[in-house]
Formats: sequence, structure tokens, C-alpha cells
Amino acid sequence: MAFSHRIAALAAVVAIPLGIAATSFALTDQPKPPEVPPRVELDSGSPTPTPTRPAPTPSDEVVSRPPVTDSPASDDDDDASDDDRGEPGDDG
Repeated sequence: MAFSHRIAALAAVVAIPLGIAATSFALTDQPKPPEVPPRVELDSGSPTPTPTRPAPTPSDEVVSRPPVTDSPASDDDDDASDDDRGEPGDDG
């Protein structure tokens, strides 16, 4: 009896996705091939002038490191009891 339940479960696991895929394939439309215009005309106007001076290239400037300190980099929290939980009535 347990063997037939396993076979039924296996058949359902295989048959249900295959049925969904077959239904989806049957309901989709085939895309039309793209339509190409019989004649393409390009604008024959004058080209835009190129700039006489090339754009500046980025410099390879070397920036020195900041000085090393023992204190934290951004110690601007002077309220030790503030844990950012917000209290009732605290709007900001």
C-alpha cells in the first residue's frame, strides 16, 4: 500500500509541472517576425563640428594619508545613554 502512495506522489510531482508547462506553451502566442521598412533615408545634413581642444584627462594626484590617532575617527556621540531606540513621544 505504501509503495502505491509513493508512486502516486512521484507521478504527481512529475505530472503537475509538466502539465503547467504544456498549458503555458499552448497558450502563448508566437511572435511575429519584425517588419523591415522597404527604404531607409538618412539625414544628409552637415555633421556637428568636433571640439578643437580635447577634453582634459584626469590627473594622477597623490593624496597624503590622514594622521594616525588613538581616538575613534568620528566620536561625535556625546550622549552615552542614547541607544537610538527612541522613547515614547520622541519625534527625532
